Amino acid sequence: MQAATQMKRLALAGTAAQMTDISMQDLIIRRPDDWHLHLRDGDMLEAVLPHSSAHFSRAIIMPNLVPPVTDCASASAYRARIERALPKGHDFTPLMTLYLTETTDADDVVAGFESGVIRAVKLYPAGATTNSQSGVRDMEKVYPVLERMAQAGVPLCVHGEVTDPDVDIFDREAVFIERVLEPIRRRFPALRIVMEHITTQEGVAYVRDGAEGIGGTITTHHLIINRNAILVGGIRPHYYCLPIAKRESHRLALREAATSGNARFFLGTDSAPHLDPAKESACGCAGVFSSINTMACLAHVFEQEDALDMLEAFASLNGPGFYRLPVNEATMRLTRRETPVNLPDKIETKSGAVTVFDPMFPIYWDVDAKA
Repeated sequence: MQAATQMKRLALAGTAAQMTDISMQDLIIRRPDDWHLHLRDGDMLEAVLPHSSAHFSRAIIMPNLVPPVTDCASASAYRARIERALPKGHDFTPLMTLYLTETTDADDVVAGFESGVIRAVKLYPAGATTNSQSGVRDMEKVYPVLERMAQAGVPLCVHGEVTDPDVDIFDREAVFIERVLEPIRRRFPALRIVMEHITTQEGVAYVRDGAEGIGGTITTHHLIINRNAILVGGIRPHYYCLPIAKRESHRLALREAATSGNARFFLGTDSAPHLDPAKESACGCAGVFSSINTMACLAHVFEQEDALDMLEAFASLNGPGFYRLPVNEATMRLTRRETPVNLPDKIETKSGAVTVFDPMFPIYWDVDAKA
């Protein structure tokens, strides 16, 4: 697409996004947020937090610690630990969530939401992913909590996979929509739901075409890799994540959704660090650590799709719209260099190294978070 057409699309978008020259070498957008982030705790928290807080103003913080964050008191304590670990000068707000269990106290959920302690509740089907053992096994047992959440406007964030061993791992998202998500939507039509880290054409269609009150996050890595990245030429554990990457047709559907400007789709990196020995083992952990290079990778993807003018909507506008929060006033500058930028392949924690997501192509976009 010609630069003049891109300029016209930007003018029509009516947002803060702007190009500083006709050659599309410079792009300024509202500072983005991350609507799905794992910060872990302790040494790992201290090591990974600065890479998120350098680029993002806010993040929905996942509650799957050990033990999980199941009540507002533990959410407040976790938020305090995050705030203590925040580097000086970084402007970053952790938005806390509660881990839904079959014994979750609905009064605690509603009180925490109304007081601002939490922003959402997270549904993990038991055994679906890292530290999900305490998740829900019988959905009907949490229906009273979901009813109260619907009444109070508390969003439900869902890890959208069934864990039935008879269901193929590549089909778990599609089956979840049919068996779990659609019955919830029919029973609680007022419940606001985020289908997190969607990975399939079925997930895209469900979010895009569903009734009001549903949104979907898309990760950076699922826009870039398909299942071949994990399996072709040898097993590559640092591309193993849950939900697992799917066929190429699904990746292309995710790209179309992310770059469409549709307000129901927004960025949730699902950046999920593990120490290298935990990834590079006989039973490696699921998770991709991408907070360092997400914005540079996204600029590459949106440039490939002739949709740089849609990057701000996906990364900075649609998420606040769904969560009923103001957009950020601060801006970020992304500059396309003539030569690839240098990004680390690992970071060090006090307990060992964590490998950074490798997009498998050179990155030419440089990020200035304080433009």
